[in-house]
Amino acid sequence: MAAGGEPGKAAGLEAEEVPVVEEARSFKDLGVTDVLCEACDQLGWKVPTKIQVEAIPVALQGRDIIGLAETGSGKTGAFALPILQALLDAPQRLFALVLTPTRELAFQISEQFEALGSSIGVHSAVIVGGIDSMSQSLALAKKPHIIIATPGRLVDHLENTKGFNLRALKFLVMDEADRILNMDFETEVDKILKVIPRDRKTFLFSATMTKQVQKLQRAALKNPVKCAVSSKYQTVEKLQQYYIFIPSKFKDSYLVYILNELAGNSFMIFCSTCNNTQRTALLLRNLGFTAIPLHGQMSQNKRLGSLNKFKAKARSILLATDVASRGLDIPHVDVVINFDIPTHSKDYIHRVGRTARAGRSGKSITFVTQYDVELFQRIEHLIGKKLPAFPMQEEEVMMLTERVAEAQRFARMELREQGEKKRSRNADDDDTEEALGVRKKVAGGKKKKRKAF
Repeated sequence: MAAGGEPGKAAGLEAEEVPVVEEARSFKDLGVTDVLCEACDQLGWKVPTKIQVEAIPVALQGRDIIGLAETGSGKTGAFALPILQALLDAPQRLFALVLTPTRELAFQISEQFEALGSSIGVHSAVIVGGIDSMSQSLALAKKPHIIIATPGRLVDHLENTKGFNLRALKFLVMDEADRILNMDFETEVDKILKVIPRDRKTFLFSATMTKQVQKLQRAALKNPVKCAVSSKYQTVEKLQQYYIFIPSKFKDSYLVYILNELAGNSFMIFCSTCNNTQRTALLLRNLGFTAIPLHGQMSQNKRLGSLNKFKAKARSILLATDVASRGLDIPHVDVVINFDIPTHSKDYIHRVGRTARAGRSGKSITFVTQYDVELFQRIEHLIGKKLPAFPMQEEEVMMLTERVAEAQRFARMELREQGEKKRSRNADDDDTEEALGVRKKVAGGKKKKRKAF
């Protein structure tokens, strides 16, 4: 079945299509209560997005929902507002559970719930890996209204935390459901579905409709309404997409050239491995760029620290693995660079979805080396577009190679030094703002030598 096909057909369960609502001008038109309309206003949400226009009225009628929408389409508001409205009507603790694939997305959803529900005293708890279990058990003992969790850690608490259960749960949301299942959380999701009430409302949001998501829909939803904003894979219209075809040995030099050419913008650079993310961050720092890494081998606090520095514009370049490509709403990314081409074409959609969000424009540039041609053709086939080449001056790039080679050498030394440090104290000190240490040492060594003569 085509990934964008009708969900539920295979089991004879046709998901009902939502009738298109006349273009709503405000949240009030959708049936959102005054208190929450004010909260939307304070967050700067003036006009509801397409997915909100389709999903909110249906959710307020108490129906289950399958929401198909690309990243950056306002999905969080589409499920948070109906949940908060239902909570106002019938207040209770442990009211809703939101499952997400990544820790960062969980914190982000929690921020939106807290912001929307601040005037009505909503409490939420984030239950994710990488953070001390004990403090989470204490947070759960206080019985928050909303739990936002990654499946693995939640199952851990359901099995081991005394007195914690979700028997009174009224709402279940699965955000980025395709990704939750892609990350092999199926067994955890099954366990969670077994211990929550059957009589509940379920919202399933996904950027893509995969066979796994259809299977989950049949298991978890009761005659759902399908709210589709994009059924085929697509990238936002205001996104200018380019590629550059380059020899792989000069990749770093081309990256530095593009960062110089487009200076003044904020960049998100995607690498395929944690190690390459760290190496490239060190390389760029050695060349004087304010670059900061975000990857899976960093501790949770470091990851949040990196993200916050970038959000606050204290750093203009964020280097990330695919951990960051979904769901993170960093409103000011001007340019996305696919430094390493994604091996799954669908990941391309999510990576470039970090820019041109919520109606703004943006650029994406994909690096294609001699080894990536086939992957690149798959991406073009998926999005149904032939991408133009980004204009460049090859001679200028070649003039950078010497400086870049020196920075590469320093970056390798720093990586080695960090690896040794890590082994010696078994700590994770890997987002190194101080990582320019090697360069200073080398420079310091030279000075000492000079003095010795």
